[in-house]
Amino acid sequence: MTDGFPAPVVVANAPLAATVTRVAELAGKMGRDLNKVFDLRRLSEASGVPADVVRTLLDGGPAGEPCLQTRFLQRLDLLRRTRLKANGRRYTQQEIADGAGMSRQQAGALINGDRRPTMEHCDAIQRFFGVHAGFLTAHDTDALTDALQRTEQQLLQDYAGRTRETVPAPAASTGDPLARLLQNHGVRGIAWRAAQLPSDKHRDKVTEWLDMLLESVKPNE
Repeated sequence: MTDGFPAPVVVANAPLAATVTRVAELAGKMGRDLNKVFDLRRLSEASGVPADVVRTLLDGGPAGEPCLQTRFLQRLDLLRRTRLKANGRRYTQQEIADGAGMSRQQAGALINGDRRPTMEHCDAIQRFFGVHAGFLTAHDTDALTDALQRTEQQLLQDYAGRTRETVPAPAASTGDPLARLLQNHGVRGIAWRAAQLPSDKHRDKVTEWLDMLLESVKPNE
């Protein structure tokens, strides 16, 4: 295997496994190359998880979770290597300090591992580099799951943009709740909204509700 992920496998972490399956299935429907969708380098930069750990997690192995301090240093180093200035150079300690609202001595101690970061330090550095909350501190499996969920959302957006679903106005005006639902949101719109829910438990509730709706509007035989 190179720097990609050729096919979904049995992933040890349940939320990660569910997300991998959904992304793989959606990418397959869209004809996307799974090696690109599950590109290890891209997922590493999006999640902060080292590429070799991303590979291990996708192959169903354990994360070998580092301590919070080690995790912070790994991800801060990744940010400094991958989030560069317009001229292609790294941000200096002084620039990070100024942007994060701390002294150069504080920034240097954090970067060199001489000081344990506080949540305030993490929040300030994350804002400076323009990454989401928790980037520097989330557990590896959670960070990778979050990155793949953002991939899923992007795929759903792309999928929704391919075609437009229309519901005839007369059908929507009859009071049919399913017709109104489709007119207001569309199937892909519903999928997009569901993908933004925080857990599979919430998505299961949406599925249950839709099943009930479809049953209630089923034509009488």
